[in-house]
Amino acid sequence: MKRVMSYLLLLSGIVFYAFSYNNPTEEAAFNYIDQYKDLAVVEMYRSGIPASITLAQALHESSVGNSDLAIFANNHFGIKCKSYWTGKTFGHKDDDFDTNGILMKSCFRAYDSVLDSYIDHSNFLMQSAHYGELFSIPKTDYKAWAHGLKKCGYATDPSYAEKLIDKIERYQLYLYDTQANPLNNY
Repeated sequence: MKRVMSYLLLLSGIVFYAFSYNNPTEEAAFNYIDQYKDLAVVEMYRSGIPASITLAQALHESSVGNSDLAIFANNHFGIKCKSYWTGKTFGHKDDDFDTNGILMKSCFRAYDSVLDSYIDHSNFLMQSAHYGELFSIPKTDYKAWAHGLKKCGYATDPSYAEKLIDKIERYQLYLYDTQANPLNNY
């Protein structure tokens, strides 16, 4: 009986631990948001791109900061080189195929810091005529921004807009779209 009680006690402890432990993915997402939310808000005031969109794209494109692009190239937005890119590069298999249909490494932009990645993301959207129509959308309309990014061709994933909207709503990222500029505190 004593052995059965010990077993049940141990089992109940394991079950309690398993159900009370935070989902590590969710915890990582909240940590990522906490780390970069002020940067996203500052960029919103500089560029007009909603902070919620910036954070949702960064969470998605960088796999919460854990993708090879994020770790080895500080690229949190999956921005490819483009012909005019003169900065550092990083080769990574994505969605480019050679003439034989074999997946090959794509050229992605590499940055010295995450800050540089966030700034270049804003500049990339602001300076590409391709994305110009987005800037007529109010910064508080994250749904229109998400659908606009997809329409303008930011990503090939047909459900890209829905994935961004899901992240924005799940983590209440829309709250940052009306936050005061953190630089005003300095």
